[in-house]
This record gives sequence, structure tokens and C-alpha cells, in this order.
Amino acid sequence: MPMKWSGALHPLSLLVQAIVLAMTLALGTLPAFLPCELQPHGLVNCNWLFLKSVPHFSMAAPRGNVTSLSLSSNRIHHLHDSDFAHLPSLRRLNLKWNCPPVGLSPMHFPCHMTIEPSTFLAVPTLEELNLSYNNIMTVPALPKSLISLSLSHTNILMLDSASLAGLHALRFLFMDGNCYYKNPCRQALEVAPGALLGLGNLTHLSLKYNNLTVVPRNLPSSLEYLLLSYNRIVKLAPEDLANLTALRVLDVGGNCRRCDHAPNPCMECPRHFPQLHPDTFSHLSRLEGLVLKDSSLSWLNASWFRGLGNLRVLDLSENFLYKCITKTKAFQGLTQLRKLNLSFNYQKRVSFAHLSLAPSFGSLVALKELDMHGIFFRSLDETTLRPLARLPMLQTLRLQMNFINQAQLGIFRAFPGLRYVDLSDNRISGASELTATMGEADGEEKFWLQPGDLAPAPVDTPSSEDFRPNCSTLNFTLDLSRNNLVTVQPEMFAQLSHLQCLRLSHNCISQAVNGSQFLPLTGLQVLDLSHNKLDLYHEHSFTELPRLEALDLSYNSQPFGMQGVGHNFSFVAHLRTLRHLSLAHNNIHSQVSQQLCSTSLRALDFSGNALGHMWAEGDLYLHFFQGLSGLIWLDLSQNRLHTLLPQTLRNLPKSLQVLRLRDNYLAFFKWWSLHFLPKLEVLDLAGNQLKALTNGSLPAGTRLRRLDVSCNSISFVAPGFFSKAKELRELNLSANALKTVDHSWFGPLASALRILDVSANPLHCACGAAFMDFLLEVQAAVPGLPSRVKCGSPGQLQGLSIFAQDLRLCLDEALSWDCFALSLLAVALGLGVPMLHHLCGWDLWYCFHLCLAWLPWRGRQSGRGEDALPYDAFVVFDKTQSAVADWVYNELRGQLEECRGRWALRLCLEERDWLPGKTLFENLWASVYGSRKTLFVLAHTDRVSGLLRASFLLAQQRLLEDRKDVVVLVILSPDGRRSRYVRLRQRLCRQSVLLWPHQPSGQRSFWAQLGMALTRDNHHFYNRNFCQGPTAE
Repeated sequence: MPMKWSGALHPLSLLVQAIVLAMTLALGTLPAFLPCELQPHGLVNCNWLFLKSVPHFSMAAPRGNVTSLSLSSNRIHHLHDSDFAHLPSLRRLNLKWNCPPVGLSPMHFPCHMTIEPSTFLAVPTLEELNLSYNNIMTVPALPKSLISLSLSHTNILMLDSASLAGLHALRFLFMDGNCYYKNPCRQALEVAPGALLGLGNLTHLSLKYNNLTVVPRNLPSSLEYLLLSYNRIVKLAPEDLANLTALRVLDVGGNCRRCDHAPNPCMECPRHFPQLHPDTFSHLSRLEGLVLKDSSLSWLNASWFRGLGNLRVLDLSENFLYKCITKTKAFQGLTQLRKLNLSFNYQKRVSFAHLSLAPSFGSLVALKELDMHGIFFRSLDETTLRPLARLPMLQTLRLQMNFINQAQLGIFRAFPGLRYVDLSDNRISGASELTATMGEADGEEKFWLQPGDLAPAPVDTPSSEDFRPNCSTLNFTLDLSRNNLVTVQPEMFAQLSHLQCLRLSHNCISQAVNGSQFLPLTGLQVLDLSHNKLDLYHEHSFTELPRLEALDLSYNSQPFGMQGVGHNFSFVAHLRTLRHLSLAHNNIHSQVSQQLCSTSLRALDFSGNALGHMWAEGDLYLHFFQGLSGLIWLDLSQNRLHTLLPQTLRNLPKSLQVLRLRDNYLAFFKWWSLHFLPKLEVLDLAGNQLKALTNGSLPAGTRLRRLDVSCNSISFVAPGFFSKAKELRELNLSANALKTVDHSWFGPLASALRILDVSANPLHCACGAAFMDFLLEVQAAVPGLPSRVKCGSPGQLQGLSIFAQDLRLCLDEALSWDCFALSLLAVALGLGVPMLHHLCGWDLWYCFHLCLAWLPWRGRQSGRGEDALPYDAFVVFDKTQSAVADWVYNELRGQLEECRGRWALRLCLEERDWLPGKTLFENLWASVYGSRKTLFVLAHTDRVSGLLRASFLLAQQRLLEDRKDVVVLVILSPDGRRSRYVRLRQRLCRQSVLLWPHQPSGQRSFWAQLGMALTRDNHHFYNRNFCQGPTAE
């Protein structure tokens, strides 16, 4: 029965939904691709929505404009034939991370993705398909238009000619990670010979992490990129790469690994391997990139690079070439090489005192970048890099993590095109006292490294690089961060007057800078001294740097924490070219200069200090920033500010355009005081404790373009609060306590907003919520409207999208309270009545009936006898049949008169209740008309005569006169149901025809059905499909 009702109500449910949708469309246009988000360039983003099936967008959505669909990181386990057929212009489809293999699943849950045969064939325009990180065993049927296919991190372990048949347009094929330690398998990936030969346009093939032991045979000659790293290919010969003459990039690294430096599970390279034939690469004349990293190479054969005249990038990192690089001649023919990586070619647990590169490095005339970090040598002088000095195009030199403790920095002046030198993460402690001696790397002093020496470098703390100039645009940068510098001496930078950017962060510099430390650096523009212990006391600090534009002094908090020690910021006024200054996270709170003065400074980062304490000292530091007459950008975040008084803003530079006050403790803000900053365009108040946007409104005439009040506790916004800020275009109200978003807050400004972020607010999704219409009006400006704007109440919708509102929840509030009161009353009665019955049930029953007897209507009812019938049923049966008579007197009478207790029926029996002296017809008339029902007990229905016939005729006459059907048939014999009348009556009024069950288990149900048939009107039993039954006039 519930299934019938469900099927009957389904069309009604669809009709209701259609009506609601029509009403919604009349009020405002819903986002076209719910629950996904339409992004620029035809991309529909459905990532991270926990979808279990592909969404089918409405007919009203511009589905023909969708060119890209991303369904990454959902829970779609079954793809149907029709899932993408409604997107006729789809070109790119991303389905990665929907059903990952067990080893790649975060919780290691088993999962299997099912793809029906025509799923992708129904999209003939598809060009790019990503099925990575899904548990699929075979390549699905694919359209011929496909250009790029990614099947990485799946369970596909077999590729044959039929797997990719017909994909003549395919250019990119990625099948990485189908068999490795995170995605284990019982066998390696098997690529049948010639399996890819039919892909005549294939240019990129990636088969990394697949446990391959040989290079797949008969690869297409069109290949330009072949990536085979981190397999188990330990032998390479010319025939392995035969016919790949168009190859431009070849990656065979990680096939015979160096496990002492491995960050993941590693299998040691067998002894006397790898084996590379001298002519392995000789026929690859177009090769531009070759990766041989992590291959346990201890020497280089010059013949390997014979014929590679176009080679531009060579990666030889993580090998055993620490001796080879001092003697090799393998680089002599690589005149086009642009980038060479030799990092981590160290000898196990050994650091060399000196290192000198082989003369063949001088042949790399086109070299632009050389990476030599992690080779472990302790001194750097002019002999170390002498062959590189003749390279006119060398721009980048990486020497970090080498444990260098002595370095002659002046040697870099001899490099004509050098722009960046990285000496970070070494042990340089000061100016070098080395002489010009040199020694071979393999003959110098060695020492055992400590276990911690190979630990990864610490992660950078967030710095002020978001506002200072980018050193990559300058001519020469030197990075000495994370060394052991305690003091800075001018001798360190002799002959480096051309240096423009110097990084000295994360050292231990604790000296008082007095204007003499950087004398040789007359061209320096950017200086990073963050994460040190500088003492800023001298008035002429850094004045020896006449071109200094950016100075980072953040995270030098130790001197400022010393009680009783003063600090002098007057040096800022003498830096005539300084434009960017960072004093962030120094815990500056007292005993500093009362005012910063500079006419050139444009950006100041003063975050992470204690300005709240400074401004609490009366007027002492009230004018601290007033002397920065040209300041545009000021960051006062994390300064423990509890209040921001109007006089404080009045004394900020009038030139300010950007003011950041993030992560303070501001509970209110005097918005009218913004008129003291007439040029302010960006105000950031995120992460404070604002409870409401009241206290007036944004002042008229303000030039504010961007306002960020996210991550506060705002629950109320005054009407018209933003309306006067005519220039406001970006507003961030996310992560607050707003329950609604009202059009009245903005006025006519609403249509001009480019960004309105209201995500992470507990919006109240009541029926008819006003914010829904407003957000639909400005939906182009609301980022993440379909997925990130969610309900906070009612409880059923908490955490769901605002478009997930259910019609059943749209109830009137008064009706909801009434239903709550009724349910509460029902619960109280359900608990109270059984308790009262248990404690004083008999007393209550007695009192109830006593009161009932005294009621006037009860007395009148008991005195009314003319309408009451004396019998419930007149029993008619054939007395000549002893078995029937015995059943009536012993079974029927006992069950209906004696066994029913308070519900006993009054039966009229001929031999017991008929009055002597009356005629047969008079007693028969009185019995039929004096009983509610006439019960016929029949053994058979083929021969009915005598009293049975007369009684049936009187019952039929009563039907015609009183329009009451009083006939009830009880048939004791199974043959009795063959009568046409009985079958007709069963069809019309089934409950009035009862069959005596001969199994004892069914007799209890029979008596219950008989009692119901005798106590209820037959009118209720008629089948409404055939007739309505007799009704009284």
C-alpha cells in the first residue's frame, strides 16, 4: 500500500516542484548550473560537492556554452550512458578522485567505478578526459575526437592494440602510478609490443611509477616527450629507443635509485647497474631535455651525449658524481645546454674541504642555470668555480646546503651575466681568510656528518615579500639566508658594488648597525635582515646604502624585548630613496622614537607589534606615523588594538590608500572618522571582534573601493550602511554571524558591486527569505554562490546550500508553534495516562462511570427503547442437518455470546427465542425485523427451501423497504462457494460472505471477521469499483 501511495503522489510532487520553480524564476533567476558554479571560459565547477551522480542541468541553463566540466573529488561511482549527452559542446572533462583505489583512498575504503559503454561516446566533441585516481580496470570506450587522456593512478595494468584503437587524434597520454608502493599491484604494467603504434599523432607519453622493467617496444615515431622515471629499467640500449627520432624530452630517472637520499620506499640499485650503452642516445638528435636523476651513476661517459647538440636541460641530480664533476670531459660537446642540475651528488657521510669543477664546464657556453646544492664542500673560492667564469650567459647559480663555512663572495664579480647566487642553508660565519690554494675534491679533508645534517630546511615564516620589490627583476641577487652570520663586516662584500639584492634572513646577526657594515654595496636596492637580532640604536644605520629602496627588519624582536634599552628609528629619515620598510613582528611596545619620519617611504609593515600598548600611553606615540608624508600602504595587523579612536586616524598620513588592521581586538569602529583619510581605497578589518555595522554609516565622499570585515562576529548591519560609499566595489562579509543579507544595506550601490562575499555565514533559510531574491539579483558578484553560501538554520538545512531548501519546511511559524504544542501535549498524555492508570486506575474508572450515570443525556438514552433492536443477529440454519445444528449451538453461540465478554452479541435462535402461541410467520417476521443482521449458516447452496428460503425473502424485502442489506452468509462446506449468487456477493460485498476454515490456525481470524460483519453496516463493505451499496433515503 505505501508503494501505491508513493507512485500516486509522485506526479503531484513533480507538479508542486514545477510550480515552486516557476514562482522562483518569476522572482529571480536561479544560478544556471546548480549545484555547480559557472566560471569564466565555459567552465562548470562541481568539485568537492560530494555528488553521488553526474548532475543533469535544467533545460533553462545554457548547456550549449559549457566547454569544460570538472567533477573532481566527489563520490561518483557509476557513469551512465546519458550522463554527458546533454552537453553538446563539452571539450574538457575532469573526473579525478571520485573512486580512488584502496591504497590511495584516505580511509582505505574499497571502491570500484563502473562506466557504461556509451558514456563518453555520447560526447563526440570531447578532447580532454581525466580519469586519474579512480579504480577502473580497463580503458573505457572513447570518442575519436580525444586529444588528451589521463589514466594515472588507476588499476589499468594492460595496454594492447584494442585499448586505444581509433584514437588517431590523441596527442597526450598519461598513465603514471598504476603500480607502485602507494597503489600496489600483483604485476607490472604490461604494454604489448605495438600497442601504441596506431596513435600516429601521439607526442606526450608518461608511464612513470609502473614497475616497468623494459622500455615498451614499437612506440610511435611521433613521440616528443617520453617519461619513464621511477620504474625498474636498469638497462638501456639503442634499440630501446629505436625510431624515436622526434624525441625532445626523455625522463628515465629513478630507475636505479640512490636509496640513502630517498624520501619514500626505495629498492637499492643492483651492483654493476645501471647499464647504459654508449650509443643509447646518439640517434636522438632533437633531444632537448634528458633526465638521469637518482640513477646511481658514479661516472659519465662522454659518448652518451654524442650527437645531442640540441640538448638544453640535463638533470644529473641525486647520483654519485662527487668525483666525476672534478674530472669529467662529458660536457665538452653540449654547447646548447641551458640548465644543468647536479644537486645531491655527495659522498655518503663525507664533506670535502675543497671542490674544483672540471675544465669541461667551460664548454657550456649557453649555460644559464647551474644547480650544485647538496654536494657538501666546505670552502668556496675563485678556484672552485673557475671554469664557470668564462660562461657569458650564466645567470643562476645554486650552492645552498653544502655546509660551506668559508666563502670568498668577491669571486662573483668575475661572472659577467650572473644575476642570482643562492648560498643559503650553509655555515658561513663571516669574511673568508682563504688563500688562493686549491686541491682536488677527492684528496681533501673529510669528516663524518651528523644525522641532523641532512634534515630538510625549515619552512619560511611569512614575511613582507608581499609588498617589497621582487628581486627577480634586479640585476644581481645574493642569498645568504640561514647561515651562521653573527656580525656583518664590509670585507665580506668587497668587489660587490653591483649587488642589488641581498638576503641575510635567518642568521644570528646581533650587532648594532651603525652605517659601516655595508659600505661596499653602493648599488644595493633590497636588503633582507629579517629573523635576526639587530640592535637599532644608531642614527646613521644603513645610510651607507644610497640607493636602498626596500629594507626588511621583521622578526628582530629580541632587542625590543630587553627592558630599559632604547631604540632609535631616526635613521629612516636619512634613507632618501627608501620606499618599502618592514618592522613587522618585533613586539615593539615602548622606548622607541616617538615619530617615524620619511618623505620617500611608500609602504610600511608594522604588523605583529604592540601598538595598542603604545597608543595607550597618552599622547606619547599618537603622532608615530604622522611624519610619513608620502605613505600609501600601512599594515597594523596583530597589534593588540582594542580601540581605534578618531584622533588616532586623524594623525595617520593623509596620503594613505591601503590600511590593514587584521587580527586585532576591535569591537567597534567609528566609521565616520574615515573622512580623516580622504585617499583611503582599501580597508582591511578582518579577524577582529566587530558585533555589528552600526555607529552611523560609511561617510559620503569616501574613496573606499575594497572593504574586508570577514572573520568577525557581525550579526546586524544598519540599513543604508554602505549606500553612501559610491566607489565601493569589493566587500567581504564572509565568516560572520549574519542570518540575512538585505538590499537595504546597499541601496543603489548593490548593482555596482563586483565582489560580494557572504560565504560562511549562518543564513536563516526560512520560507520566503528576503536575502534569496537579493543574492539572485547580484549573483554575478557573489563568489561561490551555489556551493559556499550555506544555511545555518533551520537545523534540517544547516551546512547545506541555500538552494537546497525543501518545500516541506516552508511552514507558517504560528502553525509550527501550534504543532509543537500539540505534540508536547500528546507526549505529556502518553506519559501521564499510563502512570495514572497504574497508580489509581480503578478509582478513576469508578468515578468516571459514576459521573456518566448522572449525566442527563445518558438518562434519556437509557429510557429510549423504540429505536433499539433486541437482537444483533437472527441465526437461520437447517435444523434437519445435525452437524450444522451442533456447530450453531456449540461453536457459534459459545463464541459470540459467551467468549466475547463485554462485547458479547445477542443472537436470536428459533428453538430458544421464538414465543409460543405465535404463528410461524409472526415469529419469523419479528426475528428478521428485530435483528440488525440475518445470519445464514449453510452447509451447501444448491438446495435452499423451507425456513431458509422464507427468511432470505424477508431479508430481501427489508432491503427493498428499509434499504438495509442485513444478509451475512457463513458457508461450512468448501463446495458451497460454487453458487453464482455467492460468487456475485463475494465480488460486491466480500466481508459479508465467510467460509469456515477447517484448519484450527485460521479459526481465530474467522471469529474476528464474523464479529466485524455482524456489528458493522454492510454498506461499508461494498466494493466501490462496482457499486456504492444501498443507502437510506
